[in-house]
Amino acid sequence: MRILGIDPGYATIGCGALEFDGSLFKLLEYGAITTPADMSFPLRLLKIEEEFSALIERLRPEALSIEKLYFNTNTTTAIDVAQARGVIIAAAARRELEIFEYTPLQVKLAVVGYGRAEKSQVMEMTRVILGLKSVPRPDDAADALALAVCCGHSAAAERRARIFKQGRSGL
Repeated sequence: MRILGIDPGYATIGCGALEFDGSLFKLLEYGAITTPADMSFPLRLLKIEEEFSALIERLRPEALSIEKLYFNTNTTTAIDVAQARGVIIAAAARRELEIFEYTPLQVKLAVVGYGRAEKSQVMEMTRVILGLKSVPRPDDAADALALAVCCGHSAAAERRARIFKQGRSGL
């Protein structure tokens, strides 16, 4: 399964693509889509959509793994991130990608095995899982790769549960 992980934002959007065969991950690429601060917000959204769409066309993922938003103290920023996230999800849906959404807690559990893990622990475990010499930079790209790993682990667990259930129903 080819998974594209996305850490949504509007200034920096982390991107990370992995191939997952059910037990092993293979890194395809990672990086970020960036928009300049002096660009109008509608043009930033347009740039995000164009660059994200080009990324999908080039990588041909089967699934999108994206972080679910949670609101903390800065709702203005969260609303802008939500708009950028909507552009990304719409572009993925247009291309019929399977879309998976995960909370930070789910990502921490899938990557580190502990829901209260620190960001540095998630980044280090992502590095280890992917066999990299160093933690991917920028941080947004490392977060995107962690989302892709979470999706791979979750998809594999769902498949095992389906197979187990089918096997049990045949008894």
